[in-house]
Amino acid sequence: MPDPSSFPQENKLPFRAPRISVLAVSLSVTLLSLPALPVLSAHAADTAETAARPARAKPAPATAKAQPAALPPGVTQGPSAEGITEYRFANGFKLLMFPDDSKPTVTVNITYLVGSRHENYGETGMAHLLEHLMFKGSPNYPAIPQEFSKRGMNFNGTTWLDRTNYYETFQAGEDNLRWAISMEADRMLRSKIARKDLDSEMTVVRNEFESGETQPNSVMLKRMQSVAYDWHSYGRATIGNRSDIENVKIENLQAFYRTYYQPDNAVLLIAGKFDPAQTLQWVNQTFGRMPKPTRKLPEFWTVEPTQDGERQFVIRRKGDIQLVAVAYKMPSSLHPDANALSFAGAILADTPNGRLHKSLVETGRASGIYQMQLNGYAPGLQMIVAVVKPGVDIEPVKQELIASIESFAATPPTDEEIARLRRESANIFEKLQNNPQQLAVSMSSAIALGDWRLLFADRDDEQRVSSAQVAAAATKYFRRDNRTVGLYLPEDQPQRTDVPAAPSVESLVAQYTPRPPVAAGEAFEPAPGNIQQRSTLVPAGQAPHTALKLALLPKKSRGETVSVRLNLEFGDEQTLFGQRAVAQLAAAMLMRGNQQFNRQQLADEFARLKISGNVYTFQTTRENLAPAIRLVADVLRRPRFDASEFEQLKNETLVSLEASRNEPEARAAEALSLHFNHYPAGDWRAAQTLDERVAAIRAVTLEQVKDFHRRFYGASNGELAVVGDFDPSVARKAIDDGFGGWASAAPYARVLPTWADIAATRQVINTQDKENGVYYARQNVRLLDTAPDYAALAVANYLLGGASLKSRLADRVRQQDGLSYGIASGLNVGAISDAGSFMVRAIAAPQNLDRVDAAVREEIARVLKDGFTQDELLRAKSGILQQRNQQRATDGGIATGWTSLMNLDRDFLWQQQLDLKIADLTLEQINAAARKYFDPARMSVVIARDEAKAMQK
Repeated sequence: MPDPSSFPQENKLPFRAPRISVLAVSLSVTLLSLPALPVLSAHAADTAETAARPARAKPAPATAKAQPAALPPGVTQGPSAEGITEYRFANGFKLLMFPDDSKPTVTVNITYLVGSRHENYGETGMAHLLEHLMFKGSPNYPAIPQEFSKRGMNFNGTTWLDRTNYYETFQAGEDNLRWAISMEADRMLRSKIARKDLDSEMTVVRNEFESGETQPNSVMLKRMQSVAYDWHSYGRATIGNRSDIENVKIENLQAFYRTYYQPDNAVLLIAGKFDPAQTLQWVNQTFGRMPKPTRKLPEFWTVEPTQDGERQFVIRRKGDIQLVAVAYKMPSSLHPDANALSFAGAILADTPNGRLHKSLVETGRASGIYQMQLNGYAPGLQMIVAVVKPGVDIEPVKQELIASIESFAATPPTDEEIARLRRESANIFEKLQNNPQQLAVSMSSAIALGDWRLLFADRDDEQRVSSAQVAAAATKYFRRDNRTVGLYLPEDQPQRTDVPAAPSVESLVAQYTPRPPVAAGEAFEPAPGNIQQRSTLVPAGQAPHTALKLALLPKKSRGETVSVRLNLEFGDEQTLFGQRAVAQLAAAMLMRGNQQFNRQQLADEFARLKISGNVYTFQTTRENLAPAIRLVADVLRRPRFDASEFEQLKNETLVSLEASRNEPEARAAEALSLHFNHYPAGDWRAAQTLDERVAAIRAVTLEQVKDFHRRFYGASNGELAVVGDFDPSVARKAIDDGFGGWASAAPYARVLPTWADIAATRQVINTQDKENGVYYARQNVRLLDTAPDYAALAVANYLLGGASLKSRLADRVRQQDGLSYGIASGLNVGAISDAGSFMVRAIAAPQNLDRVDAAVREEIARVLKDGFTQDELLRAKSGILQQRNQQRATDGGIATGWTSLMNLDRDFLWQQQLDLKIADLTLEQINAAARKYFDPARMSVVIARDEAKAMQK
């Protein structure tokens, strides 16, 4: 996840900021921000990837394992709703169980009712720092990251205003689940929280802080909090103050831990495929046996006073975009006005339907609009933000923003606006309930408010929000003297707003009526052989009307969901020469309307058909699959190519490019790509400078985009996979109806990277006024994924830097030296082209990047000299194979796997063979592969940092 102190990027939020569920998680300060690079993936040129967003289905009765009949002594059953049951223990601990046999995974999520709100003077960032130290081990579990890696677990920890949570998602099984429960219990009361770990981790957290300081949106949010609040803890960023992070006392941190990490201040949620009766016994044997705490939790009584005038602040830093942020004090998330305000924010700031989008973005005065809520147990902030190009007068945008927001109540929401938000809200919560892992993590925010059922009560309340409520809330809170953005002016008659007290949790829960649980899917075994056996394959040209290769895997899924993955291929090296910018804009224009629907109408139609995703990767439901396929095909075949939308797109693209001009990440990646480039200018594979990319986008015309679509788009070459709850005959007919007879005019041939032996270089790029820096190292590797060395080299990469937290590079650079918040290595090897590469990426403070470079080279040299150990090999095999099983555990993962495999004329038996090769590897093989391909002398290094800060060692 990104640094929680940053605003979400333009137009990347859901339709609004939910007061409980998704946003609180996406804004949390997280333990991990650097995703592990792929371990076993085909080359990007061989298999193009498009990210998918999960879809939701209509709720239906669920079939889940029966709850325990006999409860252990001292355990009582609490409320039960929508497939989730609460159990209460004599020591104050609570357990929520959500059994679901439809996916072969389990999520264990523990929520502690402590966040940055509970920190005292001089201790800001303590809750987040403690979250990091909780991964340093306990007496019975001294190597937690190593066990996560060994078990192939997807894990994280997050800290927010009112709570901290930790979760692990893993392959279902008694051993993994019992280990996770016991580990969480042991580190609740017995974590090390040692001085030596604090010394190393403090610099890692400081590096995370510095990473946020390089982002304009992150800095904006921090300043907004500090200016808008006078006294309440919500005025402090969760990441904390630099001096507090650097000087925190271990005794204070230990006391904070002993106070809040206790059974009566925690809620454990277990979701997925497990035995409830056995699991309850395990929880009782661990958490249930803890003594009831004798200490009393601290009481907090600070209430933010009523704001007595508009406020404004100015940030002056080097940057490439302008932001105007307007914020208003709002009540607690427990207050019904919170939902009404989020509806108002969505109606104003949604893209493309929002009123401000139409008045500011479509007129070209702003390049983007978004909204968010910083909210929780206490009164928070409702924010609306405009992104403006450099050089544009920002004052008229600010005035239009304020005038539109504060006059909102004069033009109340229309029935269509309210209906759209209700529909999109229902889709969000349907999707959430069909994903036990996301539900488990999201529920932490509801738990922090006092009761997990508030998540569902909130869902129901959103369906009752009316136009009158939205207008009334806007009138009450969107007022001048409750605003943070304007100048301070003396005023005899201030327009103050008193934020009301929240109603009791009991009164809110009393209004909530549980719904029947969603119907569960079948217990599907995601082994490659079973996937192969259950799938129907249709080779290219054998479908009645389309040339696409098809893979169809019907299976019962939770909520009758179905995943679709489409891959279209067109063009060759000659016809695509000089066409990359045109192709980029042509692809981006697809979702801005087709011949039947404009952009707004198309978004509404996607919502109506419960389509979550894009034209290449999406999820929907059984009843909507056929019309969804036909709609997606029509969008691809008959785009609208509206002139005004095209100008908006060019403007947004150019602003995005310019915003990266002084960003260390973008500058380092560009320099590395240019160094390894050996293609002529205009070649589809050629690297480009930022100025070349900007010039190319500026030069593209709408007629060129239309011509590119006419020449290249078609279904002559491609793959399509459908996995989930569907009727194959219905799907086949929809595919034939949608894609039949649609041929590409231009010839097709793969455009593959070619091998080149590039001499090593070391470049340092000065990115002024940036707190954080970036390190990249790369060497080319000549190898195919069919080569005997491939599996061994992939495992060697996993041990060197491919595994999260627990790897040679992570142990050295993060755990031992405390230099980087995140470091990882990646191996990129293709199936057809032997032009592969090995890379290392890290972030660090400017003054630490030279030490990162030296440490990376030393660790690789140590591997080449001494090799890996047998214990490391066993851990890597276990982790990699469990991760691969988890990738196949979702319908979307299977669909993506099928399109990638069919593209290479392979099937899942090929994956099975690769699994067997990994399982059979010997220590001699991986050490030999490492020594054959890893070579520090051939590594090119690019460092992007503020050189002035680098001198401050």
